[in-house]
Amino acid sequence: MRVIGFNFTKINIEKLKEPSEADKLKISTSIDIPEIKEVKSNFLKAKDQVLEAEFTFTVNYDPKVAKVDLKGRLFASVEPKLAKEVMQQWKKKKMPGEFRYVLFNVILKKSTLKALYLEEELNLPLHMPMPSFKKKNKENN
Repeated sequence: MRVIGFNFTKINIEKLKEPSEADKLKISTSIDIPEIKEVKSNFLKAKDQVLEAEFTFTVNYDPKVAKVDLKGRLFASVEPKLAKEVMQQWKKKKMPGEFRYVLFNVILKKSTLKALYLEEELNLPLHMPMPSFKKKNKENN
């Protein structure tokens, strides 16, 4: 499976109120795949098929401080056998493990980067910790 296209169709971030020290912020993320479908394509030289997956990536800040909503589409080139398996399982809203892992990892990577940028722009707490340096104790030198 190869990812051949990825784009956002909706980018929405809303800061509902300033987070305060008293707020016990609970930040959660979720990914939803509402649709997977086959796309007819003439641009692939191989016999691979193109599948399109719509997705929603959401970051919720509770108690109702902010919300990030990202929607988009991912296009993947997959071998015909896998495409058939994906479409059969999708009738039951399931996906084969190999396809699911690649799909979710690409969505997670690209959406997390976009969400972090937007959170920084609105001065929101980041939904995941960033790497940072820590001062060593004198005892540990």
